[in-house]
Amino acid sequence: MMTFDSNRLLLAEAKDLRRSLTKRTAKDIISDKIAALIASGVLNIDDELPSERELATALDVSRETVRGAIQILAARGVIEVSQGARTRIISTDLSGFHVGVARHAVINSYDLETVHATRMLIERQVVSDAAEYITDEALERLRNSLAAQANCADDPVQFLICDREFHVTIYRACGNPLLADLVTDLYTYMMDYRRRVMARSGAIKKSYQEHVAIVEALERHDRAATLAAFGLHLDRIYTTTRSILSTSANASRKPARGAGGGDDA
Repeated sequence: MMTFDSNRLLLAEAKDLRRSLTKRTAKDIISDKIAALIASGVLNIDDELPSERELATALDVSRETVRGAIQILAARGVIEVSQGARTRIISTDLSGFHVGVARHAVINSYDLETVHATRMLIERQVVSDAAEYITDEALERLRNSLAAQANCADDPVQFLICDREFHVTIYRACGNPLLADLVTDLYTYMMDYRRRVMARSGAIKKSYQEHVAIVEALERHDRAATLAAFGLHLDRIYTTTRSILSTSANASRKPARGAGGGDDA
């Protein structure tokens, strides 16, 4: 005999199945992508959302699609749209949005060495397969992403929005959606610290140059060159993330200065 809890579970599963069978529109997909940016820490509470034009360029969709996605997020209380002011993030309650296989707090609970080793193991296979299977359409999206990245050299948040779309496009090209989702979750590791890294002088330029090398290798469908270019990129992400984590740890261990002692720059 089925219990009340069993019935509730079945109803929940039926609801999820019905949702999965419903045709999702472009604005639904983009609202999920913006929600994922919030969940991962690219966008935080009280951050202003980039303009419709900037988001449309970064996500390679129309402004109308972005506008529809923003309306979905606003209707669910995630963002606030005010007349005459920039749209801003007001909530991180993202229930109902698809933001990844694993919760980002779970990913962030692992140490950097573990996550880097896992990325090197899984992501190398994913990008190697992407080099073989990537389509002309996906390559065009990557070229468009590079053009968008070139126009946000002084905006770390805008660059990271482009960066996520760039990486996910490559992951999806591997042909294995589960692996792509897993690697996307790993990509979000310590994203709040990545924001600080990208604010450093020259960081965006260096990342952009590495992206160019990756696209050039993918265009040739060259597995070895793609692995080499992506390996350099992952190693730099690891090194810079370790640096910022170390800096933050050292700062937190410093004793508070006495009155009149001033603050470190």
